This record gives sequence, C-alpha cells and structure tokens, in this order.
Amino acid sequence: MPEFNVNTQRVIDINPKSLFRGAGLVGVIVVVVIILFASVTSVQSGHVGVLTLFGRVTGEALAEGIHLVNPFKVSHEMSIRTQEVKESASVPSSEGLVMNLDTSLIFNLNAQQATDVYQKIGPNYIEVLIEPNLRAGIREATAAHTANALYTGEREMVAKQIREQLSSVLKKRGINIESVLLRDIQLPMTLKASIEAKQQAEQESLAMSFRLQKEKQEAERKRLEAQGIRDFQQIVAQGISAQLLEWKGIEATESLAKSANAKIVVIGNSKGLPLILGQ
Repeated sequence: MPEFNVNTQRVIDINPKSLFRGAGLVGVIVVVVIILFASVTSVQSGHVGVLTLFGRVTGEALAEGIHLVNPFKVSHEMSIRTQEVKESASVPSSEGLVMNLDTSLIFNLNAQQATDVYQKIGPNYIEVLIEPNLRAGIREATAAHTANALYTGEREMVAKQIREQLSSVLKKRGINIESVLLRDIQLPMTLKASIEAKQQAEQESLAMSFRLQKEKQEAERKRLEAQGIRDFQQIVAQGISAQLLEWKGIEATESLAKSANAKIVVIGNSKGLPLILGQ
C-alpha cells in the first residue's frame, strides 16, 4: 500500500486594524491609570494642603489624609501644629540699660487661613512675619519697665504685654499666639551685683524682724507664765489658815497611829501638830 506524506501549514491572518485597536485600548488604560495616580494626593498628619493650579492659589485647603484632586493641581503642605520660635536679643530698659533677653514664642497656624498665609506671605511666613514682630514686641515691652523690675517681679507682666501686642498683629494674619515665655534675663554685672546685694539685705532684714518677733512672743509667754504662778500662790495663800493646818495635822497623826511601821509620835507641840521623833 503506498504511503503519502501530508505537510499541513497553518497560516495566521493578522489584521492591522485589530492590532492598532488593541494597542490603542492599552494606551488608553495606561493613560487612565497615570491620570488616576496623579489625581491622588495625601496630606500628612498635623498639616493642611494648599492647592495651586499653574502657580495660582485656588483657595482650597486639604485636611490630613488621602484626597482625589485635579491632576494639574499641586498640594503645598503647611504645618498647623504648635511651633516654637526662639529669640535672643539685646533690649533696652526704661532707664537705658541694655539687657540680654531670651524669649520663646509658642504659636500655631490657623488652618482656615492657611491659603491666605501661603498666598500673601508665603511658606516662610515665620521669617517674614513672626520673627520681626517678635523682636519689635520685645523691645517695646522692655522699654516700659526698669531693669530691676524685669529681673525681680515683673516678668509675667512683660510676657503678657508682648503676647497681647503680637496677638493684635498676627491673629488677623492667620497666626494664633499661645504663649510668650521669658526664659532668661541677663543684666550688666554691676547692676546684677547691686540688685543681689539689695535682695540679700532685704532677706536679712526680714530674718531679723522674724527673730525679734519670736523673742517678743517668748517674753510674753514667760510673763504670762509668771503671772499665772503668782496668781496661783496668792489663791493658795488666801485659803491656808491655822485651823486648816491643825486639822491636817490631826489627820496626819491619825494616819501615823494606824500605820504598822515602827515610830514614836509625840502629840501636842506648840502648834498642836504631831512630832515624829524616830522610827
């Protein structure tokens, strides 16, 4: 029986239109994915995101978390946490003395006004707005007080004055002032020595007054004690009479006579009292 070799060749027909259609679909999917990823933005905790579109502030502020936004918009994060600005400056007192004052300003950014702060001042608002006003407030407050008062008892008053002045300027710009702390005041050495000497003299004077007061109280106590003893002796002396002594002597004689101890009792001395000769 004859053998036949059959060679089968498979032909694949590729349609150019179908190929382009598939590539276009993949391209659309890739573009959609890219746009989707570009539209997702996140704001970290304790911050707000100020949105800009081609450099223009839109007025929108994103809270912390993940958001879906226009992919052409850019989020600029600004902290709304409590922050501290430290300032060390040489400031004058009311009498013209120059002191070194270390100050801390505690503040936070108002989240509702973050867009205005970013647009009108910029992200470096601390250097542009807060620090210059803090320096001016410190100098104005210290110039109204003497160096002695600042070093001793008026720190809180000065800190309150600085806080009120800064609040009136910065609150309307979107900055909330929490507190102002005067960490350290360094006076000229000569003035510091004289103030400390005065304080020491005042402390010694107070100590002497305390000792004098204590001595007066002790003298008054002794006087009252002596008066009480004298009054007691006068009352006792008024209650003692010859008849009472004789009666007490008789009671003592009876007690001695009834006692089992050996003794010699002579009754009838000059005052009617018993006389004990021996045992």
